[in-house]
Formats: sequence, C-alpha cells, structure tokens
Amino acid sequence: MKFLVVGAGAIGGITAALLKKAGYDVEIVCKYNDYASLIATRGIEVRGICGNFLIPMRAYSSLSQVKEKKDIILHATKATDMVESAREAGRVLKDTGFVVSMQNGICGDDLELVLGKDRVIECVTGWGATMISAGNLEMTSTGDFILGYPRRDTDEFLVSLAAIMSVVVPAKTSDNILGHLYAKLIINSCITSLGAICGLYLGKMLAIRKIRNIFIEIIKEAVAVAEKMKLKVEIFGGRLDFVKFIQGDSIIADIRRHMTIRFIGFQYRKLKSSSLQSLERGKRTEVDYFNGYIVKNGNEYGVPVPVNRAVTDIIHQIENKTKGITLANFNDPVFNKYI
Repeated sequence: MKFLVVGAGAIGGITAALLKKAGYDVEIVCKYNDYASLIATRGIEVRGICGNFLIPMRAYSSLSQVKEKKDIILHATKATDMVESAREAGRVLKDTGFVVSMQNGICGDDLELVLGKDRVIECVTGWGATMISAGNLEMTSTGDFILGYPRRDTDEFLVSLAAIMSVVVPAKTSDNILGHLYAKLIINSCITSLGAICGLYLGKMLAIRKIRNIFIEIIKEAVAVAEKMKLKVEIFGGRLDFVKFIQGDSIIADIRRHMTIRFIGFQYRKLKSSSLQSLERGKRTEVDYFNGYIVKNGNEYGVPVPVNRAVTDIIHQIENKTKGITLANFNDPVFNKYI
C-alpha cells in the first residue's frame, strides 16, 4: 500500500519515519518549503523510546504537489487545519482508499462531510511525542493505536492496517471506536482546556481544589451526554473508568476522586497544555473538538452542560484576545459553587 502522511509534527513525523524505516512506501506533506526540503535531503531525525535514527523520504510542502494517488492518508494535522486539508487530500486518495483521522477530539463527522461516508478510519493515538525542532522529533512515551470505522464493524482490511501500523506502536482495532475517542476527549476537555484557561503546568493546576472540582464536573457532564447518546465510554488508557469515577456522593467517594486527580497532577506535573501552547503561538485551539463537542451534543440531546459551555466560551474569548490567560478566569460566576 502507498501511504501519505499529512502533517509533519511530532506524531505524524514519527509515524512516517517508523513506517518508512520498516520498508513501507511513505511520503509526507509538511507545512513549509524549508521543512520539506530538510526531510527530503537530510531526513527526519527520531530519538527516544523507539530508538535513535535518521531517515529521509519524499516530502512536499503542499498537497497540490502530490501527483500519485494513495491507498492510505494518515491525517495528522491539528483539528483546526483538518477540514481545509482534507478537501485537498481527497484529490490524491484512491477510490478504494481511506483517510485515517489522527486528530485529537472527535473529527470523523467533519471529515465525512468533505470525503464522503465510509472513507474515514478513526484512530486514537495513545502515545506521546514532542518536536524538539524542525525534523528533530522525540517519542516520549509508549502506548498504542486504536483503529475503527465510525459506522461499521472491523473487517480484514482494518486488521491488516493495524498490523502495518504496529511497526510504530502496538495497534488494535475496535468496534466501539467512538467510545475510545470520547474517553480521550474527556481527558483533553479537563487537562488541555483547563490548562489553556489558567496557563499553569498540570501539577500546579491540579493542586488547586476548585480546579479539581471543575475537572470532576466536566466529566459528570460528559458522561451524562454520553448516556443520552447511548455511547459506551471506554476506559481511558486501560485504567481510568470515567463512569465509575463519578459514582458516589459520599465524602469517601469525593476524597477518592480528588486523590486520583492529585495523583494525575503529580505524575504529569511538568505537562504543559497543548492548547496553551497554541494560544501562546497566536493559534486557535481545538476546544471545539473537546468541550465544544460535549456542548454540541448536550444541546442536541437536551443535557445541561454549563461548565463545558463556560470553558469553551472562555477559551474562545482568549483566542479573540478579549480575555487573558490567567487563573482569575476561574472567578467566572458559573464556577462559583466549585470551591
């Protein structure tokens, strides 16, 4: 199969490099001419958990430069760039091909509007990476890929694709891919979005009780929406069961929730929100695919989601520069009862 990776950030770049290293036919689309030239001549330098290596491959700075149609397009752009990019990607996709959505959040609906139904494979990326500099990427944590069709069950083709992608990290298939995506969406709606609002690293942020209470309420609203959608929320990372997490109104249950969140904050205390990093670069965030997705479906199914709505609105105001990135954003009246 012929692969095209769209997006040469940390996840896209490492995925392309490891597929190429394993002998697959892979090309990559970057955002800038100099980055494409760097990859084509010097190569992508990868380090970290997956080993250290340097591998060149054919690279383009625009999808318009790609002439040969592809079997699989691994779409690894930011969700904010996804729709525009997908319009161009459809031109170089074979009639029997698929676009694999590697974005954070739940993006399949938007991609299907552009590409058509049954052309999209959803993918949960459960491993970490960072771009040290252009073409210099590090895999920072191991994990897996989970692949699934949005509207039908697993078939032999999907199993074979998972086997290929296992040269990057272990890959498996699921007939409930939306449940896996929603679980990751919930954690992004808490960690990524709240970090963008206040500007704190995760450890300092989750040391504040009010923010932990908001964290819990985001999950409660998200689970309530999922129940109305008749969506089974999968266990995140094989460990965090959001449905069980919110059960119980006793003091003991509340202490348990806060201890779990404090542990997450300690374990990943140096984590800086990716949405915060986008804001600091003057870019828009992916909040519409995190909390905004919960709000959209809350509206559709008649579920009140005031906290997710407030988080979405505040981040939009920060994007529009009518608010700053500050802890004082949590003084918004909607958060008053979460002390």
